[in-house]
Amino acid sequence: MILQAFAVGGKCVTLHVMQKFTLGFALLLAAPCVRAGSVVITSPSGTPSVLHFEAQASAGLNSGIFVADGMTGVRAVYTASSPSASVSWLRYSNLGGGYAETVGSVSHSGSEWTLDALEGDMGYIIEDGDERFYFWVVDYSRHHLALDALMMGSNRDCDFTTLALSGNAAPIFYYSINGRQMTLSRELSVSYSSLEWSEEADQFVPRQVTEVLESAESSLRVPAPLCETSFTLTGDRFLAAWNRAESVTSPSYPPTAVSAHTSATRLNEAAENQSGGSSADDLGGSAPAEVEFRASVTDGAIFTEWQFSSYPDFDDIQLRVNDTDYTHTFNELGTTYVRFVCDNADGTCEYLGDVYQVSIGESALLCPNAFSPGASEGVNDEWRVSFKSIVSFECHIFDRNGRKMITLKDPSQGWDGKYGGKLVPAGVYYYVIKARGADGKHYNLSGDINIINYK
Repeated sequence: MILQAFAVGGKCVTLHVMQKFTLGFALLLAAPCVRAGSVVITSPSGTPSVLHFEAQASAGLNSGIFVADGMTGVRAVYTASSPSASVSWLRYSNLGGGYAETVGSVSHSGSEWTLDALEGDMGYIIEDGDERFYFWVVDYSRHHLALDALMMGSNRDCDFTTLALSGNAAPIFYYSINGRQMTLSRELSVSYSSLEWSEEADQFVPRQVTEVLESAESSLRVPAPLCETSFTLTGDRFLAAWNRAESVTSPSYPPTAVSAHTSATRLNEAAENQSGGSSADDLGGSAPAEVEFRASVTDGAIFTEWQFSSYPDFDDIQLRVNDTDYTHTFNELGTTYVRFVCDNADGTCEYLGDVYQVSIGESALLCPNAFSPGASEGVNDEWRVSFKSIVSFECHIFDRNGRKMITLKDPSQGWDGKYGGKLVPAGVYYYVIKARGADGKHYNLSGDINIINYK
């Protein structure tokens, strides 16, 4: 009795009332059709349907792989190109199609050829004139999934966690027409919780991890979680298709792996009269350079440390800071390398963060000898030194009578030509400067300041 007809690769595959799965992809037609060159594999009514999967291209199985849950009553029906066609059925084992043997228990009526004693874990070849159909049949009852218990394994490292499985989820193999062993994936899924960095939240946030495995022996490996979690193993895709999927969940375990997210930001921007200031990508430049170091760590990180060294390989660590957030002012000539390190409780897993480089250049200090306050706003209307990497600075400015006009404590500061809130008269004034550079150089400078008539 015909229920429907499906087209496969230009050929027509007839479906019967009994449960079955046909070769290849199916496209439902508006009306039944009958065409030559089709195969139907059926299972008895009341038993799980036969499943069909594509094989790897290199296997040469142009008709794919069929999976039946037990072979009792499973049969294959082939509709030949014509009633007079000469059709041969062959089967092969792991030796490949070159060692195929003829199947003798095939019956036929008209164009229909039927193999009632279909054997599992076996390859089949149907020869119909110049056409060849190659497929493999898996007897799933020989590979039935059993998930009894899941525990944390004894071998854990910082990148992967090993889980010990009690049960059976061994690989299911099939063989190419050349006898090459290949694996039919069970598509087991392992799900558990971990953490990931969120730029939007600016912190580590929970995420659900799902790893798909071809199979699982007595142990399986998954990327190490970053938070306490249990593990759930579910499968396989064959049982899922038959609505009988199994699952097992482990106890909850604390994390072993550690990770961190770090950043470094220069807080003090370069002044207008400061040369060698920092850019967006440069933490150093002109001293003093005030840099904020921040680190966020995952749950397993117990020991945390910022390390400062003069060497990029950190052979000589000059400063260690246990705070995750720390602000440091760089006042000395040279390059300092900074990195963040964190470890788990027993020191078996260590995270080494990015290395930040802070380079401080040589000092310089130049003094202008004239300016014109009040003449043109924003144009040479303030007296300021030009400097680089000056870490200590004191400047006194006097009039010709020795009266102090102003004291400047920072090289970024300037004098606007005012005393007591009013512009001073044009003429000659004097500065005395004592300063020290990041390179240890001392500056003892003095000279004239000419205020040009601004009227």
